[in-house]
Amino acid sequence: MGAKESLEALRLEAERLRAELDYHNWRYYVLDDPVIPDGAYDRLMRRLERIEAAHPELRTPDSPTQRVGAPAAELRERPPVTHSVPMLSLENVTSREELEEWMGRVAEGLGAALPPLTVEYKFDGAAIEVVYERGVLVQASTRGDGTVGEDVTANVKTIKELPPVLALPPARTPARLELRGEVYMMKADFAALNAQAEAKGEKLFANPRNAAAGTLRQLDPRVTAARPLRAVLYGLGRAEGLEAGSQGELLAWLESAGLPAAPLVERAATLETAMALYEKVGAARAELPFEIDGLVLKVDSFALRERLGVRARSPRWAVAFKFPPMREMTRLRAIEVQVGRTGVLTPVAVMDPVYVSGVTVRNATLHNREEIARKGIKIGDMVIVQRAGDVIPEVLGPLVAMRTGAEREFAMPEACPACGARVVFEAEGPQVRCPNISCPRQVKERVRHFASRRAMDIEGLGEKLIDQLIDGGVIEDASGLYFLRVKDLEGLERMAAKSARNVVAAIAASRSRPLARVIHALGIPEVGERSAQILADHFGTIEALAAAPEEELEKAHGIGPVVAGTIATFFGSAATARFIARLKQGGVEFPPAERREGGVLAGKTVVLTGALRRMTRQEAEEAVLAAGGRAASSVSKKTDLVVAGEAAGSKLAKAKALGIEVIDEEEFLRWIGRKG
Repeated sequence: MGAKESLEALRLEAERLRAELDYHNWRYYVLDDPVIPDGAYDRLMRRLERIEAAHPELRTPDSPTQRVGAPAAELRERPPVTHSVPMLSLENVTSREELEEWMGRVAEGLGAALPPLTVEYKFDGAAIEVVYERGVLVQASTRGDGTVGEDVTANVKTIKELPPVLALPPARTPARLELRGEVYMMKADFAALNAQAEAKGEKLFANPRNAAAGTLRQLDPRVTAARPLRAVLYGLGRAEGLEAGSQGELLAWLESAGLPAAPLVERAATLETAMALYEKVGAARAELPFEIDGLVLKVDSFALRERLGVRARSPRWAVAFKFPPMREMTRLRAIEVQVGRTGVLTPVAVMDPVYVSGVTVRNATLHNREEIARKGIKIGDMVIVQRAGDVIPEVLGPLVAMRTGAEREFAMPEACPACGARVVFEAEGPQVRCPNISCPRQVKERVRHFASRRAMDIEGLGEKLIDQLIDGGVIEDASGLYFLRVKDLEGLERMAAKSARNVVAAIAASRSRPLARVIHALGIPEVGERSAQILADHFGTIEALAAAPEEELEKAHGIGPVVAGTIATFFGSAATARFIARLKQGGVEFPPAERREGGVLAGKTVVLTGALRRMTRQEAEEAVLAAGGRAASSVSKKTDLVVAGEAAGSKLAKAKALGIEVIDEEEFLRWIGRKG
């Protein structure tokens, strides 16, 4: 905190933060309709905590830092439920340093070394307490303000995972059991729920957490029963007659009693172990069938928890190690229009830089004009940006409540921003296209795709060099690359003799790329890496592929009639024939594909899911192909085998439902002969 900040300025800031946090708590806990993402809320809370820690005289009894959730008076008019043991929130940490500090406080509080910890998923749902008396479910409530919640018993009784009566012998049945947990919704179920709502013209839920919280607090239990809520239990309030002395024992007991126990990810006793788990789960988080926003580390022993105690709003014996948020808010400053290699105009959001899921995001595709209209996005909006795992950043929608009136509507241009040609608004579909195949932006994008790592992999041929080659008239298209000499490059910006020789050498090395890579590099519309490999395997040579009629193209596994028509049209073009002929003239070999008729996976369609430890996803897919199989991206009735890595999610569940054979990574390695 800066020395120049006056106490009065800090008092005013603290008042503003408390008011703002109270508003967002009301939106989150009462309306189930938050207007800012979790990361933005956490930053507000952390700033208030820092001010109050440095100046305790500014802390007020009703500060959001001293309580959980929304004030009880603001809850909906449901019967109130007073928790016999307060339902506290968790302290959050977001870095190795903060986690190390928390571990140090735990060890210091116990006057000993750090004790064993349990590590669980931090489910992103709505907190609940369920009460069983002599094995009968008698009450369920929301967390509320941590002391008083709302009665949601009738709704919770519709959740199939929470049995109305525990199937336990009397000797094992606790007299009273207050269990804490989370109500949540699977990603697939959430998507289906929103699809149904969209078909009916109803309002869509923003995310699975909002859907779960809103469903839990429905006034009509029949509405709740019709929606796919799930539950997971991980904590205790008051317990009479339960013999469990640790978190591990509690979770094991819950499972033995037929209750939905939280999965124990692992145990940790050191900072390094915890960090390794954090990185492993974070990398595979997008594959999980439910949403999590971090890991929860807890002191395993209940006796040691008693010694550590609690603070106003969180226990000292537990911490939430949160992942970088997959959703953040930022200002959309402009919408620029880019021209792709097929001439399609794509609107792109230009935003204030924002840190999302581990990377700084400045731009995100808005896909097309219909998508912008459907989401109601305007230039100048505060927007929610999402980046799950390694996917391309996406603008989820605007924060309408934060509009000032200065926002502007967006319209697609009538002229191509790259060449000025009059664009074509397609009658069917949302696409807008530049019809000029000589449009310099299209040409540059085709060359960039051709030289990219997953296509011809020409190292050193970056975007700026491609711009110079096209703008300077050195080449007209990608085939011109194979006629370049060192002296053609030496005079270009940032291109000394050594760099020029390296680029020419990289171009020469690309002449012998496998046929599948060359097919992918050609830029056939609708044909990606997998389709290119399928075509190479099926036809064997570029000549056979180019001469194939649509009906023959459809015989290739995974090539449907629409894609077959696109491929036939592409190879039927005189421009394509000239381009391929010039590539051959430049020395591109188009080597015949190796037939993979043998192999342990011959003829099998294989889907990879979850995080693999021994190889990258690309290496695994190449291993499938080398063993005669086909690598697919989604599970269907045509799938023969699923290889499930760590934290495999919805694809694994679907495979099991369809009765498809599933093996783990170790078994896969044995199959392909790479064990050891």
